[in-house]
Amino acid sequence: MSLPEGVRRFALVVEYDGSQYQGFQRQASAKKTVQGELERALSLIAAQPVTLVCAGRTDAGVHATHQVVHFDCSAPRAEKAWLDGTNTKLPDSIRVKWAAQVPGEFHARFSALARTYRYFTYISKVRSAFLPVSATWSRDDLDVEAMQEAARRLVGEHDFSSFRSSQCQAHSPVRRIDYIRFVRQGDFIGMEIKANAFLHHMVRNIMGCLFEIGRAARPAEWLDELLTARDRRLAAPTAHPHGLYLVGVDYPAEFGIPAGSAHKGMFGFSEADFTNLKVD
Repeated sequence: MSLPEGVRRFALVVEYDGSQYQGFQRQASAKKTVQGELERALSLIAAQPVTLVCAGRTDAGVHATHQVVHFDCSAPRAEKAWLDGTNTKLPDSIRVKWAAQVPGEFHARFSALARTYRYFTYISKVRSAFLPVSATWSRDDLDVEAMQEAARRLVGEHDFSSFRSSQCQAHSPVRRIDYIRFVRQGDFIGMEIKANAFLHHMVRNIMGCLFEIGRAARPAEWLDELLTARDRRLAAPTAHPHGLYLVGVDYPAEFGIPAGSAHKGMFGFSEADFTNLKVD
């Protein structure tokens, strides 16, 4: 894509605490959103209106350690200004981690090859005073092996109608899941899922069903039935958003977008806990 003369395209990698926002996407109402805060800050640095495009519209309460956005701008600003300058205009709950000029053909959404999310669950008889917005709480212990075995049934290309929100606006319910991995560290369970793209509430709806299997309320074969039925009403309730993190978006190497990862040591997990786990 050729940009107008004097206009350049920039990409940012952004992290945020989603518990303080009504989702990423800017809304017509006065509700606080991540996009709204970012566009306000960038517009101040650019001294002109800035409109963002993101890799994935996270829901209210959902976090990101590696959201990717792009914008076009004619203001003569160095990349350092988009990084350091923008951060001075943002609330503490949002941070730009990386900024660079990219080719005009780069598109944060349509150039993406895959997205990766992680979901963290805290297992305890008592709800934590420190974790209510960073991990989902489960009073019941969960059988991680049963959840992993069941999750294998979702890997591959399927019609995920049973796992999409009734408000989902995607033209097709077909998506390709590359893998789903579970890891346990003490009282925490981490799930990582990678797919070419996700439907609205798809990860949270999958987790809601896997929670049922982890509690032994449903057998693994139930997921086969749900895939065949293509009926959201037959699946489990949607899991809480606060345990969910967008942690990576993959792009062709020529665009130079850095690889994503969660924070080191988050809930006691290392990157190796996920990357070294082999799941058929």
